Parts: sequence; C-alpha cells; structure tokens
Amino acid sequence: MATTTLPQSETHAHAHGVILSETAAKEVKKIIVDQELDADKVRLRVGVKGGGCSGFSYVLDLTETQKETDEIFEQHGVKIIVDPKSLLYLNGVTVDFRDEIMGRGFVFNNPNATSSCGCGSSFSA
Repeated sequence: MATTTLPQSETHAHAHGVILSETAAKEVKKIIVDQELDADKVRLRVGVKGGGCSGFSYVLDLTETQKETDEIFEQHGVKIIVDPKSLLYLNGVTVDFRDEIMGRGFVFNNPNATSSCGCGSSFSA
C-alpha cells in the first residue's frame, strides 16, 4: 500500500492515478471543516459504479475506512483512495470543482471515457 504524490506540474497525458485540482482540493478541505471531520483520518474515496445513463457513474465520498488493496494518492494535501477495479477506469482522471452560474460541483475529466452524458456524472469506457 504505497502512497503516490504526483508533482503539481504533472500533465494529464503522463499522469497516473487520480489527479485532484487545487480548486477541488480546497473544496474538499472546506467540506471536511464544515462537517467537523478529523482531517488527519479522512480520505477522499474516488470510484466508479455500474449505472448512470452511460454505463458507469462516478463516486466521491469522504471516509475514514481504507482497504489494504486501495491505491493511495495525495494531491494538494488531500489523501485520495481508489479501489483497484475503479482505478482501471480512473487512471489519469482529473477531478475539478466548478462554481458557476449554471451550478456548482465536482467535475471529472476522464481520458479513458469513450463517451459521457450531459450530466457529467456518468461515462462509458
């Protein structure tokens, strides 16, 4: 169970694992504080599950539970965990956070997706 810290200059084309933008990391940290969670124990779980209008849906969850098989990454001070099956679909994905007139939320830029839906929360590979 090794922790991988990617250089901040890492580009999408050469990235391995899950990349968390600085904006997304700030929002995750804000949520941790707002929910009065223990920042030293909480991890951001990023995953996929079957379903959604395109075949797979993205999963984001704050958790203190970590499995031995989880891959661990750290971006901008946030520890990210991904199960091995999800990593097959999420390797190189960038998680960003947008706060715009049309809405606010986490968005995924997934180079592995062959198509995605209009809602941005599901994809096919």
